[in-house]
Amino acid sequence: MEIHRFEKLWLVAALLLIVAFIGTIVYGALGAGVAMVDDSGGTVDPDDPTASDNFREPGVYTTDDGDVEVYVIARQYLFSPGSTEPIQVPANTEVTFYVTSGDVTHGFNLAGTNVNTMVIPGQVAEITVEFDETGDHHIVCHEYCGVGHHDMRGTVDVVPQSQFEVSDE
Repeated sequence: MEIHRFEKLWLVAALLLIVAFIGTIVYGALGAGVAMVDDSGGTVDPDDPTASDNFREPGVYTTDDGDVEVYVIARQYLFSPGSTEPIQVPANTEVTFYVTSGDVTHGFNLAGTNVNTMVIPGQVAEITVEFDETGDHHIVCHEYCGVGHHDMRGTVDVVPQSQFEVSDE
């Protein structure tokens, strides 16, 4: 049986595309550091996340080593803190966000950064980042969470270290 040369060419091109697609998936999963939300941040009671030992009252806290921890609860249709008052964090400091949901699945995306995670009820998503430049970043919910989803947004203000107001623990 003879295979026409154009059929051979298309077969080779299709196989190369398949290999390239598999390669990009493997790179995205292993090389770029992309990971699924897991229970490394711990679990909480979705009805009362702050009752758990591993989740504090929503707010910004400093650690003993000078790093910053931000605890955020996403609820229909706001981030607490973030929506009614901006979250203020210092530049050039390691900031860890602990985000959970009290009702339905939400998203937590800081536009213009690599901070992006799903927020699942009962799970604490832990994201660590260091902001090199000052400025505002908008928090966007990228998972449809109901009729008011389009209004669910907030702000993170990155300020110079000298302007950062230290919170009490």
